[in-house]
Amino acid sequence: MAEQSSQDRNLPASQRKLKKAREDGQIARSRDLGHFVAIATCGALLVALAPALSDWLQHTLMQGLQFDRGAILNTGFMGERLLELTIRLLWVLVPFGAVMVATALAGGVAMGGWNWTLKPLVPNFGKLNPLTGLPGLISKDKLIDALKASALALILGTIGALYLKAHVEDFSGVLALPLPAAIRHGANAMLGGLSLLLLALAAFAGIDVPLQRHHHAQRLKMSHQEIKQENKELEGNQEIKAKVRARMREMTKRRMMAAVPTADLVVMNPTHYAVALKYDDKKMGAPRVIAKGADLLAMAIRDLATDSKVPVLQAPALARALYAHAELDREIPAALFAAVAQVLAYVYQLRAALAGQVAMPNALPELNVPEELDPLHRPVPDMEIFD
Repeated sequence: MAEQSSQDRNLPASQRKLKKAREDGQIARSRDLGHFVAIATCGALLVALAPALSDWLQHTLMQGLQFDRGAILNTGFMGERLLELTIRLLWVLVPFGAVMVATALAGGVAMGGWNWTLKPLVPNFGKLNPLTGLPGLISKDKLIDALKASALALILGTIGALYLKAHVEDFSGVLALPLPAAIRHGANAMLGGLSLLLLALAAFAGIDVPLQRHHHAQRLKMSHQEIKQENKELEGNQEIKAKVRARMREMTKRRMMAAVPTADLVVMNPTHYAVALKYDDKKMGAPRVIAKGADLLAMAIRDLATDSKVPVLQAPALARALYAHAELDREIPAALFAAVAQVLAYVYQLRAALAGQVAMPNALPELNVPEELDPLHRPVPDMEIFD
């Protein structure tokens, strides 16, 4: 009993399940809304085009009922006349049919949005088994749909029967009128009946739209077990993403370490930060960061630079500012140009001195590092003076 209650689907569907259901073609649709929109649109077209259609129908009937001696003697005349009238009729019916199809599709899109998928067309041979399909035939949703369709047919039939009964004399009187008047009179009588049918369809569509949305939400409800399983799948995806990020960090680390021997110098905060810089005045507009790291990675950069005979300078404030504000494989911020230029000039002078070209430089001068770029800088609050 406890297992059964845990499988009860009483939780709303998650966004992931709603998206998957949409990909499978499971969307809330209302047939009554499509019927109403299609018939209402065609009814409006009939009313708007009534004068032109009346003249066209009158002309077609008069042409179809004209016979002469030549027509009687020509045995193929009736077939030719029938083909001609059929083509004329299709020129009117086909556009109306296209409009009905387009408006019915528009009604479906207005309710559930546009969704293009071929998955519902994929053969499912499991549905051929009558034993598996029998529960679906007697389900609550199928029973409601059958009752709704029966009620709609009964109401529309009743409206049509009562309207015909009330206007039977008008329809029978059409036979005694001239053709133009008969067409106009019949069209007006049919328009009244069509209006009543549209009112009934509108009422059913107003009920069916929220009903179908409710049924769709009920069918997609999830159990606690399904929610847990979905969360596990998402966590699995997060684990994969974490592994990918770790792999990318490892590749970036290897690329940085391979670039350290080509650096012009490494600026360090003695134990926490290390930033390797490279500058080529022919290819670069400003020095570029080719490697940086903190803690153990900073020590590894220092050791590799020492082994590669790359100068390592202790400049804590500059190292902290470069680590915090300079991007890897990017030029340093403009605010640090002056400080880095001082360091590069010192390194170039030191190399020249080691080569015996100039005298050995003095200690590294004090660097011009803006205080706002140093993460450890804390501005001194203004002191309030009280009388």
